[in-house]
Amino acid sequence: MGGLLVGIYVFVLAIFIGFEVITKVPPTLHTPLMSGANAISGITLVGALVAANTGDISTSNILGCFAIACATINVVGGFLVTDRMLKMFGSKKKRQS
Repeated sequence: MGGLLVGIYVFVLAIFIGFEVITKVPPTLHTPLMSGANAISGITLVGALVAANTGDISTSNILGCFAIACATINVVGGFLVTDRMLKMFGSKKKRQS
């Protein structure tokens, strides 16, 4: 029971600290930092594949499948944002095609 309370305490503390850190990031740095953080979700994807690797249905498998779906959406979104950001810096000829 004590471990659960410590876990909840750390989770709530991380939410508040994360909110404060994110609100301090200037808009010009938000997109590059976000795309880099989303690319790191590939590590989460690998961990989710390990969690959902058995054939029997268990809580671990269900959470692993959910994590695979969320991490895949995050990785694809990160690459799309990065691609869009890089197109903004390209020449006008490249933008038209």
